[in-house]
Amino acid sequence: MRIAILGFSGSGKSTLAGFLSRRYGIPVLYLDSVHFEANWVPRPRAQALDMVSAFMAQPDWVIDGNYTALLQAQRLELADQIIYMPFPRLSCLIRVIRRYLRFRNTVRESAAPGCTEKIDAEFIWWVLYQGRTRAVRRHFAEIVGKYREKTVILRSQRQLRRFMDCPVTPDCRRHASDEAAL
Repeated sequence: MRIAILGFSGSGKSTLAGFLSRRYGIPVLYLDSVHFEANWVPRPRAQALDMVSAFMAQPDWVIDGNYTALLQAQRLELADQIIYMPFPRLSCLIRVIRRYLRFRNTVRESAAPGCTEKIDAEFIWWVLYQGRTRAVRRHFAEIVGKYREKTVILRSQRQLRRFMDCPVTPDCRRHASDEAAL
């Protein structure tokens, strides 16, 4: 099973990826840990691409993150399921603040070694605006349209909880996000 998780910053992608990794007993790759080296310094692109490519060669995986430059098209094509999490901006900001309070002065599991949890004006701007531009939203809409049959959309904490509480069946998983379509 191969699962790609996309969505806005702060929507809970990493938390869901870790949960699915444990549930299915499959490896997880957090793209934040690939994109960055210690102190939030971007990793050389060739090295990051090699890391993602090697990980995707496995028969089963969960990959969390958007990063179009990190083989996003190939990830989506290979994925058996795509989970898209377009949570509202205020919900994402609240989640980011809670994450910061929980992990401040430490490195969370989904970050690269040496990347201490931080929050600053630039990141808040990203969560509220820059990461949600019209072009970004259009890109996500194109992905959902292209991969409609294998995409689950989770728009809220309630839908996420229902999705995580479902037994391990595709029908239940899809039903957990169906209310968004109504």
